[in-house]
Amino acid sequence: MSTAKQENIRLQYLVIFVGIALLVVKFVAFYLTNSNTIFSDALESIVNVVMAVVGLVSLFIAALPKDLNHPYGHGKVEFVYASLEGFLIGVAGMSIIIKSVYNFFHPVVLHQLDIGIALVAVTGLVNYILARVLERQGQQKRSVTLISGAQHLKSDAVTTLGLVIGLSMVWLFDVKWLDNLIAIAFGFWIVWMGLKLIRQSLSGIMDETDEAMLEDLVALMEQNRHPNWIDVHNLRIIRFGSDIHLDLHLTLPHYFTVKEAHDEVDRFEELMQTQLDEHTECFIHVDPCIESSCRLCEKSDCPVRQNPKEAHIVWTKELVRRNKKHGLVEE
Repeated sequence: MSTAKQENIRLQYLVIFVGIALLVVKFVAFYLTNSNTIFSDALESIVNVVMAVVGLVSLFIAALPKDLNHPYGHGKVEFVYASLEGFLIGVAGMSIIIKSVYNFFHPVVLHQLDIGIALVAVTGLVNYILARVLERQGQQKRSVTLISGAQHLKSDAVTTLGLVIGLSMVWLFDVKWLDNLIAIAFGFWIVWMGLKLIRQSLSGIMDETDEAMLEDLVALMEQNRHPNWIDVHNLRIIRFGSDIHLDLHLTLPHYFTVKEAHDEVDRFEELMQTQLDEHTECFIHVDPCIESSCRLCEKSDCPVRQNPKEAHIVWTKELVRRNKKHGLVEE
């Protein structure tokens, strides 16, 4: 197991421990206040803890090595985890809405809101700090599990701030029905966050291109391109959890020997593996250059050049994803 994956698992253990502690605090606050708003926050915390445990399992599975039945590894289980988390978040949101609407017609008595507000405010601050830690680690290691967990905790922290403000108004102005209204608004927000997570996880399962990652990758290739690399085209990115698979065509001088072409492929793969934080696997198909390639070829010492260089073609994500060699006039 790689060091990065071990770090992700250790961090997920911390998420579980903190989630259980905050769950207890929120239910104590609900017991003291009888507030629907605080109950809705506590209910979401149950989802946080359950999904933190499921997330830990998914990280263990994603860290398993490749085998004959899983030649690309087990990383996509993280997308399944994210979709399940989104579903449970949505269920929690709908439950909050239903209970709050019911209490409009069957109101409950609120008490000790000042203590409840203070307890909830502390949990919101802890969630925000933990979300920042998760988000930084998730982005560095490209872990869908950590990123989705960070988004969940961050949204929880933001909504907790809204709950604290709303409950303060209930407490200061004694507007009891506002408690139910805030809880309903919170419920709809949770449902939206759940749908958003499901959408993101389905994108990963269906291998939707990560445009931001593709743009960063192309910028890396453009900044470090070697004169022997005449062009890169038909580039595709597939993510398997924290691992990346690159499939591309690399155009090289047609007179290169097999060994020379192999060395250039190694040079390209080394660039990808040393500059990207996560493990990167490349499947590179080598194409020979053609006569029209001379007009944009950067290789100054080419012994068989048939046309002078006319322009420098900047590699862009639109250009490298096309299944055709680069030319001066792109159709």
